[in-house]
Amino acid sequence: MLKDFVKAVPPERDEIKEELKTAREQLAGYQLKIKEAKLPVMVIFEGWGAAGKGSVIGKVIRNIDPRFFKVKNFAAPTADEKRYPFLYRYLLEIPEAGKFTFFDTYWLEEVANGVMSGEMSEEEYKQKIHSINTTERSLHDNGYLILKFFFQIGRKEQKKRLEALAADKNTRWRVNGEDRKENRNYGKCLEVYDRFLEDTNRSVAPWYIIDAEDKKWAELQVLRFLNQGIDTALKNQALAAPILQNPFPLKQMPKLEDISLKDKTMSEETYREELGRLQKELNHLHYELYRKKIPVIIAYEGWDAAGKGGNIKRVAGALDPRGYEVHPIASPEPHEKARHFLWRFWTRLPKTGHIAIFDRTWYGRVMVERLEGFCSENDWQRAYNEINEFEKELTDWGAVVIKFWVQIDNETQLERFTERQNTPEKRWKITDEDWRNRDKWDLYEGAVNEMIRKTSTTFAPWYILESDDKKYARIKALRIVIKRIREACGEK
Repeated sequence: MLKDFVKAVPPERDEIKEELKTAREQLAGYQLKIKEAKLPVMVIFEGWGAAGKGSVIGKVIRNIDPRFFKVKNFAAPTADEKRYPFLYRYLLEIPEAGKFTFFDTYWLEEVANGVMSGEMSEEEYKQKIHSINTTERSLHDNGYLILKFFFQIGRKEQKKRLEALAADKNTRWRVNGEDRKENRNYGKCLEVYDRFLEDTNRSVAPWYIIDAEDKKWAELQVLRFLNQGIDTALKNQALAAPILQNPFPLKQMPKLEDISLKDKTMSEETYREELGRLQKELNHLHYELYRKKIPVIIAYEGWDAAGKGGNIKRVAGALDPRGYEVHPIASPEPHEKARHFLWRFWTRLPKTGHIAIFDRTWYGRVMVERLEGFCSENDWQRAYNEINEFEKELTDWGAVVIKFWVQIDNETQLERFTERQNTPEKRWKITDEDWRNRDKWDLYEGAVNEMIRKTSTTFAPWYILESDDKKYARIKALRIVIKRIREACGEK
């Protein structure tokens, strides 16, 4: 793209001045429409050092109410940030619906630096490109407008600007060794940048090359594309995103109604013996996980009163409290609901060597949100593939993803609901909503069957915990967690 870039002939100076005034007013008018339409806008600025990205961002944001935008700059990842997935720090900063986020560099710099330093292999490069393209498509499908600008200047122009900045004591700090190195290696950098732009140029998030030789002309180009992109996005909001086919290998799973429960029991004596032994073993493995920097994500879903809380308690009871966190997931908070549905789970991921346990998960999208009408049919139909992509990102990062469905039958649930209702110290566990959900048992069962069938992948399979006997389910969960962690640690 950069190699083939042909500069457009800029208007005359007076025309630029007049059009800039109109374009600025147009952007100012769009901010209310964006707020009303709940359109989240990501504006990504990349380009050569001293190309004027920061200057243009400063001019563009003057046209927007400061309550509705944020500017974020990304430097090289810190040691702590490197303990999370590549996408993590970038996705934390995506805007809420109805707001802008302007990024002064996004993922290009980290990838390009990795390639040019030789620290990133070809395989790692391709994996990151795939992650970026998949994520940008998912953001677009979930209503985000993504505008990406690359500021292009020639080698001589860059050198002249760097020298001018370095000559002024007030701007000298803006020139660093990386900028000078980029200019010295302009040809190599051009190759890397050009490849990155080609590999990440998609219809849902295309690149716009900005001729940045003249600053006012550069601002006008950005405003033109920005206003045009907003106008198009507002007009196309009602269009449904395509439902993609699942590309991931799946494991065949039984339907819930075919799972045998009554024969899955355990005596109190056996339970006590196994619980002590398995918790001791898991405790030892937790320290090995930390030493080998392997992250673990344990996700619990299941029927109300199935015993998720007690199951989690027995797993967590074996762990060092400094190295795990339990996340009880309820309805999304307003700031969570205003972002991509997976955002609140990205924010809760564990660092390497740590364990995150989720009491209910991202699968709410295809269960409660689906059945209660909290999202559109297109939203939950797309979510199966988006969830599989999310879990693939986690496993490619090196995480162990363990997903439990805690299964009981209808009669057992009624018995436990009744017991909770009639026991004062347990009454807080039962709500009117729990009783209402019982009336939708068949609908939920159908949704769960579809969920398990479409998301039990070979890299993140579902495990059914037969929990009519809670003791049996707890021991089974501990055994599975231990087995998966041993495999991740290279043990049998």
